Amino acid sequence: MKKLLYSILFAASAMSASAQMTVDRSKQPKPGPAPVIDLKNPETFTLPNGMTVLVVENHKLPRVSATLSIDMGPVREGEKSGVMSLMGQMMAEGTKSMDKAKFDESIDLIGADVNLFSSGGSVTALTRYFSQAFLLMSDAIKEPAFPQESFEKLQKQTLTNLKSGEKSATAISGRVVNALNYGKRTAMGEFETEETVKAITLEDIRDFYKRYITPSRSYLTFVGDITAGKAKELATKAFGSWTGRKLPVPEVANAANVEKTEIDFVDVPTAVQGELAVTNLINNPLSGKDYHALLLANQILGGGAESKLFMNLREKHGFTYGSYSRTGEGRFQGLFKTSAQVRSEKADSAVVEMLNEIDNMRNGKITDQELASAKAKYNGSFALKMEDPANTATYATNILINGLEKDFYRTFLQKVNAVTVADIQRVAKKYYLKDNARIVIVGNGSKILPNLERLGYSIKLFDKYAEPIANKPKDTKVGESDKNTDAVTAFSIISDYLKAIGGKEEAMKLTSVKADLSLSVQGMTLPGTMVRMAPNKEHITLKMGENVVMERMFDGVKGFQAQMGQKADFDTSEIKEALDDKALIPQLYYISNEFKTSYLGVDKVNDEGAYKIKVIKPSGKTITEYYSMKSGLLLRTESVESQGGQEISVTTDYSNYRKVGNLMFPFTFTQSAGGQDLEFKSSEIKINEGVSDADFK
Repeated sequence: MKKLLYSILFAASAMSASAQMTVDRSKQPKPGPAPVIDLKNPETFTLPNGMTVLVVENHKLPRVSATLSIDMGPVREGEKSGVMSLMGQMMAEGTKSMDKAKFDESIDLIGADVNLFSSGGSVTALTRYFSQAFLLMSDAIKEPAFPQESFEKLQKQTLTNLKSGEKSATAISGRVVNALNYGKRTAMGEFETEETVKAITLEDIRDFYKRYITPSRSYLTFVGDITAGKAKELATKAFGSWTGRKLPVPEVANAANVEKTEIDFVDVPTAVQGELAVTNLINNPLSGKDYHALLLANQILGGGAESKLFMNLREKHGFTYGSYSRTGEGRFQGLFKTSAQVRSEKADSAVVEMLNEIDNMRNGKITDQELASAKAKYNGSFALKMEDPANTATYATNILINGLEKDFYRTFLQKVNAVTVADIQRVAKKYYLKDNARIVIVGNGSKILPNLERLGYSIKLFDKYAEPIANKPKDTKVGESDKNTDAVTAFSIISDYLKAIGGKEEAMKLTSVKADLSLSVQGMTLPGTMVRMAPNKEHITLKMGENVVMERMFDGVKGFQAQMGQKADFDTSEIKEALDDKALIPQLYYISNEFKTSYLGVDKVNDEGAYKIKVIKPSGKTITEYYSMKSGLLLRTESVESQGGQEISVTTDYSNYRKVGNLMFPFTFTQSAGGQDLEFKSSEIKINEGVSDADFK
């Protein structure tokens, strides 16, 4: 039996909404004016060795924090990838004058917090102990011990962590996305492997330290209960005589985006979900004219639970727990990325929806309310950040590093609130490159790959280290069939189906079908009828009381669909799809030259083993069908339909097969679309009687 079109879902949803809208919901209040930013400049001075010092005084609490950050820029590690991370860990393993145990004890005795990392260090302590804690941090940065036993311990821990993530789709996706976009032999695309970590020696750690841990291009910030004079005294005492190599400003060549959107797939057979990312490279400096518009564009697209991606992939379709986007920024090339962890069987549909939302941004389908909400988010969050004096130092450092105007943060909200819907569309078109994107998917290939082919993109296969491979993963066996799946073809599956429903000869005798319908949706039960006549005439009605609330009719030449009194004639594409069916049992014609079918392997439908085939109809419409490995009957169909300019994934499950005359028909079928389920039941089906041309006028 042909599936009822998914549009019934929207009609039923509209009816439910209409029935419930007895209360006028209050509208979201309009956002107030942007907060006025009163940002004081920190005291700033430079030591003779080139270190820039910034001091933000705040005497409300008897506490001081300091952070030293060395502006290295992207660093290429090559065959010793991981040396930077190991060096950062080694910085906390004691100094030349104090072993790790004594160093940690000295910090604990004064209740301080000291952290060391690959580009500097930080310290926080009560005012009366701060000088002592600060000198401990500076000693660890200037005079690390780098003991051999600590190196061996940390190297082993790193290798253990790498092994634990070998089968993690999330970890694999994280490295493959960057490697494919930037190039795995670049500073921003390389990653640690067991081989690169094993290749690192203690001498490599020392060499890396000498090259990059230096006062050159370093920024020391003090925040809290300290005066500028005291900070200068401490900075001079701790770092005034420190010398080191002068760091050059790194020059990083831009990588190129792909010429045409492609799918890059990594097979992880043990993955229970698919890691999905749509990416392209961008240049988005903080000083750029598009920076503030891109902040808001990212917030609207995937910045939180109210964003387009989240509302579509999670709330509407239930593909994932959350979907987000990130738009890179800064002096060097960055990455625009949308991402989600999706159910394997819905990975292809999730790709479609993700690309749809990117398209919506590019086409200017952005409401004033969406923009207002994004602005309100930044107005509120920026004001909250200003309550933390540490952010004042961060902003000041950003201004220096990025060459920004001194009033960049004072006028930040002014620029944010000046962004228009047209600005959002402009930057989305410029930076969100749907036609030059990498769709990177990591997951179970036997479940995901076959469905991806219908999307029409070139599919390239890679291993978990971003190296290209040629062979597709083998289909996973369901294990409950007594058939030899290696011998199964689309032709044999269709032949078995026709036998299961009563035979090809009986199917060809079918001239008409008349069925009563009962639709259950959102707590309502709607009665209706479906009348069909060979080869493709169809008339469906659903009622609420005495009123027809949904009607669909095709007379073999033209057709229409009406919902809640709104009637729309079939367009050219809808007519072509209606003409795809050459018989009331369309599978009769699947083996003709007009249809293209292919066997996709085996899967499960509601815990029942199923053969899976792809069908491309004469109109170009593609549908995936699942047939029981035991009975041969049709269990499920999957397709992508268009509604209001958007593509929606539709799944229909067929069950409760009964014999009518000499043929088997499903008396129950459940359709899932837009995050909702529609259950249709028939109590009676009649064939080859009670139907005439008058039913289609």
